[in-house]
This record gives sequence, structure tokens and C-alpha cells, in this order.
Amino acid sequence: MDKIKVLIADDHTLVREGLRALLSGCLDIQVVGEAVDGRQAIEKTRQLEPDIVLMDIAMPGLGGLEATLEIRSTFPKTKILVLTQYDNREYVYRFLKAGASGYLLKKAAGAELIAAIRAIYQGGSFLYPEVAQTVIDGYLRKKDQDLAQDPYENLTEREKQVLKLVAEGMSNRQIADLLCISVKTVMGHRTHLMEKLQIHSRTELVKFAIRKSLITP
Repeated sequence: MDKIKVLIADDHTLVREGLRALLSGCLDIQVVGEAVDGRQAIEKTRQLEPDIVLMDIAMPGLGGLEATLEIRSTFPKTKILVLTQYDNREYVYRFLKAGASGYLLKKAAGAELIAAIRAIYQGGSFLYPEVAQTVIDGYLRKKDQDLAQDPYENLTEREKQVLKLVAEGMSNRQIADLLCISVKTVMGHRTHLMEKLQIHSRTELVKFAIRKSLITP
């Protein structure tokens, strides 16, 4: 059975020794080396070709983020599992954007670390529960901000209905009959929604509806 080759990058000797002792009890994991800073992590990755680097964030000289960027760029087969005490949202986003496959806090149980290593080795990812919640909250917040900036969300529900029906090719009379409103009211909704969306023709309106998945081409 091929073992998962792990490189430990942390500037604290006790942490490295503790991690090595923990992982030595796993038959499918082999610690192939240690690094005390980001620069050494890059060099050891070049020499030892580990499957996974356990990467600390705050290290003297070249830090964990810079090392992650370099390793993921130069040795794409090597995965990065961040192991840190920091749960700051900005740290999480920066490392995930840099290509890290996992983010684990040092207060995690040993079993969680082992599970994370195995999951990442098999092509998955792993986020510590608190970190995962941070990512989800950030995503939902961004989603809300995106929706607030989306001109479609500024339409009334009736205008959204009229938009879809116009894009489907229905006439003002057909829309009026379907929605049980007057033709004049339909025309008013149509004018207002086109002004809000800054759309000036039915062709543009149809393209917009397709982009929004309101209708299929």
C-alpha cells in the first residue's frame, strides 16, 4: 500500500515533534520531512515530493501563504493543508484562493487531522467546522450583496412576471388576459422594468432573460 507522504512546516519544534508522533501511528501515512519556515518548505517539497504539506501560517522569513502560492504553482501535485491557530476570515480566504485544499485549527483533535490528510489525499478538501461556517457566512453575505446590486432584484414581482412573459414572446394583450390586468397596466410594467434594467429593445430583454435563466434559448 502506498503511503501518504507528509511534510510538516512549522517553526515550533514541539509542534513538529507532536505531529510526527501522532502521524507515526498511522500505517498509511509517512512523515517524510520537516521545515521550519516557508523557504525551507519549498526546498523540502522540491527534494522530497510530498503528497501533502502541513503548513503553518506564521513562520519567520517566508510565511505560510507565500510558500503555499509557490508550492501550488511549482509543484501542483502537492496539496496544502493549513494547520494554524488563526481562524480569521481573511486568512481562510487568502489560503483557499492560493490553492490550499484544507484549513484546520490546531485545537482540532488528532483524529480530525488524520481524516483531513486522508480526504485531501483522495482528492477532496477539508475545513474545520468553525472555518467552514466562516466560509459559508462569508459566501451568504457576498450573495446578499450581489443580489442587492443586481438590477433584476429591484423589479417588483409583477414586473418580473411581465419580463418573463414578454421574453417568451407574448403580446401585451395576451399578458393582460393571463394576469387579469389591463393592457395599459402591462405596458406600464413593461416600460418601468426596461427603464430599471436599462434595456431598450425586446431583443435585449430576451437576452437578459436567458442570462437569468428565466427562459431557455
